Amino acid sequence: MDPLSCPVCETEMDTRPLGDGEVHSCPSGHGIFLRRADLGSLVESESDWHRHAGQHTQPMPRITADMTAPPAGKPPARAWVETLF
Repeated sequence: MDPLSCPVCETEMDTRPLGDGEVHSCPSGHGIFLRRADLGSLVESESDWHRHAGQHTQPMPRITADMTAPPAGKPPARAWVETLF
């Protein structure tokens, strides 16, 4: 398939795999573009992520006197797409 070009600056877009599809982004920062089929794949993946998000949590640890606070981590993703970028 022919490479996509940016509708703003007409340069060839960078392409990278994303799940089952591809994401095309303008190297000058004019946007991110998806083919219709790739968008459908992302929507399905997002729906699956939300459906199963609560099932992959760990049980609460037992609290003991010698425990220290865990290191600050990355805030949990609000959506599957946030885990990609």
